Amino acid sequence: MPKVTVPGQGTFEVEEGKKLVLALEDNGINILHRCGGNAKCTTCRVEMLAGEFCDLTIIEKKAIYDNGIEDHLRLSCQVRVSSDISVRPILTIENTGKDAGPRPVD
Repeated sequence: MPKVTVPGQGTFEVEEGKKLVLALEDNGINILHRCGGNAKCTTCRVEMLAGEFCDLTIIEKKAIYDNGIEDHLRLSCQVRVSSDISVRPILTIENTGKDAGPRPVD
């Protein structure tokens, strides 16, 4: 099984093909996902630190372009974990004081 590393938070195994946002949430990382994983709010952004990431979906490309998101960031609701990766969540409950939002569907 692939491993996801979040510096300062740990490393955990993830079922291959699982959405990164769910993998993070299921392992105690309080990442925001205010739109419920629909690539609309972009609050689930993560910085790609290491590893191989799946290609951007058309929906993710549009969200990134429309919102002027930097190219080293991805939307965790659109990333499927397929290999070992390391990420840094940008917006969390702890650093924003906001509610995470509705749980994204798989």
